[in-house]
Amino acid sequence: MLGVVVWISMIASCVISGLSGALIPLTLRRFGADPATASSIFLTTATDVVSMGTFLGLATWLIR
Repeated sequence: MLGVVVWISMIASCVISGLSGALIPLTLRRFGADPATASSIFLTTATDVVSMGTFLGLATWLIR
């Protein structure tokens, strides 16, 4: 069961990081900020929060 939790959370992490990697620089460019310098902190934060939240949420829900 733990393997399923890790597998699903890795898929969710890859999807969210891909979407964030595309949308965050575009949003920053629209607001007039330089995407090359400003997007890394937002991308890292979004990926880490969603990855850890998905992993812990699925583990709580499925292993109970």
